[in-house]
This record gives sequence, C-alpha cells and structure tokens, in this order.
Amino acid sequence: MAVAIQFIGRPFRRFRRCVGASICMLLALTLAGCNEKAQSQVVAPPPSVTVAQPVKRTVTDWDEFTGRFEAIQEVQVRARVGGFVTSVEFKDGDMVHAGDLLYIIDPRPFEAVATQADGQLADARAKTELAKRELERGLILVKTSAVSEQVVDQRRAALEAAHAAETIAEGALKAAQLNVEFTHVVAPITGRVSRHFVSVGNLVQGSDNGGSTLLTTIVSMDPIYVYFDVDEATYLKNNKLWFEGKRPSSRDTPNPVQVALTGETKPSHDGHMDFIDNRLDVSTGTLRSRAIIPNHDLSILPGQFGRVRLIGSSPYEALLLPDVAIATDQSRKIVFVVKDDNTVEARAVELGPLDQGLRVVRTGLKPEDRVIIDGLQRARVGAKVSPRSVEISGSKS
Repeated sequence: MAVAIQFIGRPFRRFRRCVGASICMLLALTLAGCNEKAQSQVVAPPPSVTVAQPVKRTVTDWDEFTGRFEAIQEVQVRARVGGFVTSVEFKDGDMVHAGDLLYIIDPRPFEAVATQADGQLADARAKTELAKRELERGLILVKTSAVSEQVVDQRRAALEAAHAAETIAEGALKAAQLNVEFTHVVAPITGRVSRHFVSVGNLVQGSDNGGSTLLTTIVSMDPIYVYFDVDEATYLKNNKLWFEGKRPSSRDTPNPVQVALTGETKPSHDGHMDFIDNRLDVSTGTLRSRAIIPNHDLSILPGQFGRVRLIGSSPYEALLLPDVAIATDQSRKIVFVVKDDNTVEARAVELGPLDQGLRVVRTGLKPEDRVIIDGLQRARVGAKVSPRSVEISGSKS
C-alpha cells in the first residue's frame, strides 16, 4: 500500500512544479506588457490639429424664400371677327414682337362690306352738298319773297339731316375698315408665343358673337416677375430694422434680390424688389411680395420655381468660420479654441447665415482666437494639441 502511494505522489509533484513555472512565466509576460503600454502612453506626442483665426469682413444678412416666376404681361390672342382661317404666320414657340402677323382670317367678306360702306358715304356726301346748295338758294329767294320762311326752314333741316347721314356713313365705313384690319391678327406684345390652337381652314367666331375664339397666347419674357411669400416673423424683423434705420424698406426702396434656379447651388440672377402686398394672408400668415429679374438670355420661363434671397440687414463687420469647425453639444453650437499653452477649450457660439461659403459667428469668438478647423475628433477639452496654423478661404455661394 505504501509503495502505491509513493508511486502516485511522484508524478503529482512533477505536475505541480510545471504548473507553478507556467504561472510565473505568464505573470512575467503580463507585467512586461503593462510596462511597455505604460511607457508608450507616457511618450505619445500631442495629437496634431489644424487651426486658423476667424475671417473678419463686411457681410450682409439675407433671408431666403421659395418663389415662382410669372410673366409681366400675358395675353390671350382671340379672333375679333368671325370667318375662316386662311393662314398661320408664326412657328409654335417662337419669339414674336409687337405688331408681328400671327393669323389671317378670310378678309373678302369684310372688304365687300367696306366697299359698300364707302359707296354709302359718297352718297351721303352728295346729298349733303345738294341740301347745302338748296339752302343757299332759298336764303337768296326769301329776300324777294319768292319762297316763304317755311321753305327755308325745311331746307335747313334737310341739310342737318344730310350731315347726320354723312356722319353715320363715315362711322359705318370706319367699322368696316376695322373689320378688314382685324382679319390680320397681330401680336399685341413682345414675347414668346404658344402653339397655334386653330389651324388653317377652321371657322372662328368674333367678339361680336360673345364667344371669341382663342387662337394662341403670348407671354413676355424679359424682364420677368418672381413672386414669393414672406413669413410674418421675417416681416416683423425687417419692419423693426426699418424703424431703427438699419435696413431700408422694400416698399420705398428697390432692395436687391438674388435668385438661384432649381438645381443651382449659388444665385445666378440678380434683381430688385418691385411690390409688397397691403395685407397678410390670414390663411397662411404670409405677405405676398414681388421682385423683377432681368432675363436677357430668356433662360427663365413663367411657372418655374427659384430660391429668392432678399437682404435682411445693412452691411456689418462679422467673424466667419467654415462649417467643419463647428460642433454640436446637445442644443449648443461650439467651437474648439487652442489657448496659448496649446490646451483645448470649448466655446459656445451663436451662429448666423452663410456668406461666401463661410458661417457668420455672431458671438463667442474674438478675432485673435485660434480655432480648430481640422482634427476635431482628436481634440479633447483640457488636453494639449500640436497646432498647425493655416488661413481660411471661402468660396462664393
């Protein structure tokens, strides 16, 4: 029995010695790793960041709205006389000028009426001349009592009736000539014409029938209106600035506007204010406003949308930063400033609008501050950094 216990005890002692040696080796390796990690943390340099001072320049605030373009003039071209269309003189969608021929309605019936009216006028003039001579003879004969005063009065009345008949005939001739003129339908304004709604050979009705036929439409193109709705808060803000003398009123001054078309990242057209309505829309709480935009290249069409920028302040000095330098801390906007000892400090700022690609910072910064514009993820408040200074450049937006 003793021999068996001795035989079992020897391997167990060897196993215990092996386990103890392994544990010692693991402890040694762990302590060595911790020592290396501690050494690496001690010798790590401060993180590198890029800093820049805010840009200082004169800026103007702008308010932005969604607007829709409308033609200054829009005309429905309708037939003024009835008849058959004999010719269409324009190409659909062309630019036309005031006085350009658009349609021809068969003029022959109206020319015949005009000829008849001309003959009636000649007849009336002849009768007027005859009545005039008879009256002159009567005035001579009444002196010798060859005719009575009654005859003279009758001849005087006949002359006045002849004059009236002549006037009626002249009016009939002018009306007939106008109808002949109306058979040639011309453009009343300069602009872009729509398609032709009536083709050659169709019968159209004139205005005398109460249902004049629509032939086409024309809209003016240059310049063009843009209508937009100003919210009540912006109106009150601008009104307050006007009372304080910090911004001219658009009612009295053609304040400048800038317009960016759909898909554009920056304004491409300049214009000025032209109209502000006299009351707010009670259903939307907005004030209808209008600006005039030059459209020399005819690139803007009535009905298009655009982003309208209207000045919201007088020019003032401001500090500006790129948006990448601004972080969000819950409900606050902050920037990270590198102090003289290269430690990082967080500053709460109040922001304004964009100006030439940079964000206006209203409060929270000084011109000499060094703001981190690259490497925000490596900066920690209170920790040191290795700053590299650059200058800020903004692109026009």
